[in-house]
Amino acid sequence: MRRIIPRTIRARLVAGVLVLLALACAAIGVATSLALHGFLLQRVDQQLPVAVGRFAASLEHHADNGEHGDSRGQSPGTLGVRLLNGKVTDAAVVTTATRRIDLSASDAAVLAAVPLDGRPHSVELSSLDDYRVVAVAGADGDVLIDGLPLEGANATMHRLQIVEAAVFAAVLLVTGVAGAMWVRLSLRPLQRVAATARRVTELPLASGEVELPERVPYEDPRTEVGQVGAAFNRMLFHVGDALASRQASQQRMRTFAADASHELRTPLASVRAHVELARRDTAQVPEGVRHSLERIDAETARMRSIVDDLLLLARLDEGRPLARDEVDLSRLVIDATGDVRVTAPRHRWRLELPEEPVTVTGDADRLHQVIANLLGNARLHTPEGTTVTVALRAPAAGTGAGTRADAVELTVTDDGPGIPEESLPEIFERFVRVDKARSRASGGSGLGLSIVRAVVAAHEGTVEVDSRPGRTVFRVVLPAG
Repeated sequence: MRRIIPRTIRARLVAGVLVLLALACAAIGVATSLALHGFLLQRVDQQLPVAVGRFAASLEHHADNGEHGDSRGQSPGTLGVRLLNGKVTDAAVVTTATRRIDLSASDAAVLAAVPLDGRPHSVELSSLDDYRVVAVAGADGDVLIDGLPLEGANATMHRLQIVEAAVFAAVLLVTGVAGAMWVRLSLRPLQRVAATARRVTELPLASGEVELPERVPYEDPRTEVGQVGAAFNRMLFHVGDALASRQASQQRMRTFAADASHELRTPLASVRAHVELARRDTAQVPEGVRHSLERIDAETARMRSIVDDLLLLARLDEGRPLARDEVDLSRLVIDATGDVRVTAPRHRWRLELPEEPVTVTGDADRLHQVIANLLGNARLHTPEGTTVTVALRAPAAGTGAGTRADAVELTVTDDGPGIPEESLPEIFERFVRVDKARSRASGGSGLGLSIVRAVVAAHEGTVEVDSRPGRTVFRVVLPAG
């Protein structure tokens, strides 16, 4: 049923007009046929009383010229029948000369059933054709039936039906073509609205500096399409204002983060320097003070790491270019995995690397940070004994979902508890912690995966996560070097 109903408004309008027109044509055709059929029957009925009983009564007499019955004044095709006790005794039809005919038993039965009411009735005779007949009682107790053929009326009706069918078909065809063109022209402003909406949806509105130069061309506001276009333009204007406000707010936040991070680096460095000086001479420092100095040094280092991460994100947000060197990604994976094995020896770390080195074009330090952050995330959010597999696939072997033939794929897979489903949409946002207690206790800042996404995006790559209980996969796809 869904396939029969047109989907587009244009097709529905044209189909609706054609259906209504077809119904109107059918109604006109039926009404015309009924009216003409009634008129033709009325004409035949007007001719019947002239010869009622006369031709049928003369069938028992034979004219001098050999004709059977008196056909004077009778039109060709006139039928005369005499019945006695329900049986046909004589039957003749007028042609160029009156000829006697033999009626079949079925035709005789049909004629015998004609009421003796003096009113015309239509009968269908198998040996002749359709007739309009009238029956009257004869003087000798017989039944006299005279009839006129309906062949002319039926032929006229048939010609009318052919003409109506041809005219109605032509009208429907012309109306369909003209209606389709008219509807297309009428809906062209609506198509411009749809085209503008499509161009707006293709704009990167989610982030970055966004402009909305698209507007629907002006139409008469008194029309429905003009009202839709005006409302759509007002909506675009408000959306543009909202995006501009968002952009300004984000720019202020980036500026603040960059300035604050830059300004905090100096006092943090000063604090660490003073702590180092105080810790050089620990002979006169009580044990409690020594422990406090160690905690100050550790927290200062942690704060310095957060500040560096914030400064890196701010620079990436500003679109500052990264180094574009040939990087041996295989070596970075080996180094990062070796480092994490030292910090998390109770995890099982596995490497799956191709025989040949895999290279990409990019910033080696930032790419190393991506790998280290992914491995650190696996270490931080999985229990001891978890198996973490780091796999690197060269372009020719890249078979991951969405991996291009000219791309390098890096995956970090663990068999830990997985990420809660409600946390997956925001897993790459800043300061998001899936396990807040464990993250804070382990020194996590909630910026690691945000940096991963920002660095990968700066390298024109993609990162995605697929997680369920017992299996979590982070997949990074980078253009091959």
